[in-house]
Amino acid sequence: MRLTGVSRESGSTGLSVQTTLPNPSTRPGLRLPGRVTLAAGPEDVLVRHIRLGLVTTVEPDDPAAARRLVQFHQLPIAGRFVVPAGRRRAVDFALPLPWETPLTIFGGVPLLSLRMGLRTEVSVDPDLDQGAMVPVFVHPIPTQQHVLAALGTLGFMIRQAGLQEGGLPGVEHTLPLHQRWGYWVGPLYAGPITELEVIFVTNSVGMEAILWMDRRLALAGITHQSISRFRIWHADTDRRDWVATVDGWIRQAINRHAAAAAHADWSAQIAGSAHVSRHPDEPVQPGYGLGGTAGSAGVGGGGSGGDGT
Repeated sequence: MRLTGVSRESGSTGLSVQTTLPNPSTRPGLRLPGRVTLAAGPEDVLVRHIRLGLVTTVEPDDPAAARRLVQFHQLPIAGRFVVPAGRRRAVDFALPLPWETPLTIFGGVPLLSLRMGLRTEVSVDPDLDQGAMVPVFVHPIPTQQHVLAALGTLGFMIRQAGLQEGGLPGVEHTLPLHQRWGYWVGPLYAGPITELEVIFVTNSVGMEAILWMDRRLALAGITHQSISRFRIWHADTDRRDWVATVDGWIRQAINRHAAAAAHADWSAQIAGSAHVSRHPDEPVQPGYGLGGTAGSAGVGGGGSGGDGT
């Protein structure tokens, strides 16, 4: 499927900008190919630069504030040149997507609350023509796909997927935003927790899955939150029992969550699983993560683990 965005003709320069994506579907870590075509009017047009940017809508830190449009990744693709009068000039590109690029598609279905576009910025004296926005569809990489599918198998149901401005304390980020997956808790795990949020922090080597658990008793006025972090390597994708792995993460995180709230009578531990009988993976020592996540060097090897608070 080819998607094209065309700007309206600039009133002062007569320049029009057309951005074309042969395939707007992509994944984090890949390159998004396309072409920007500029057409001049009756006069020569001096272009100072062409820059591409990925744009999406995020939730601000202030919950009372409205969502806002954020350009979270940009790349220059051309410098100074002239488009002769009545002529066209095409610039091909292959935009590298950051590994932390938010997902907008899961299971072949668009996430209704998430939209992403590619903006073309053409700087022309005296104007700045941003062209039209071309939609971009970001699918999960295999590691993310397996974790999300395993959560579904274990009975968790997605209730929302959103983008939040800023990073997470103690977690190394390259983008000014992060994506949160909110779930209704599967029946097997209900009781110790009522809410689960999953955050992926991905790089070229592997991925860290951050499980944010919450248990609220509205009538009693009790609330408790906990965060657990688990690491996985991309190289393990085809050799791993993903349901067993994710179940192990969840049980370990729930038990830590319950232990931290031991004063409450609802903090019963999960001792077994209807799906697997293996023990959770060994935890990673605090401060360790993917390639320096949380401020320390990563641990080698092909295993996975977690640390939490």
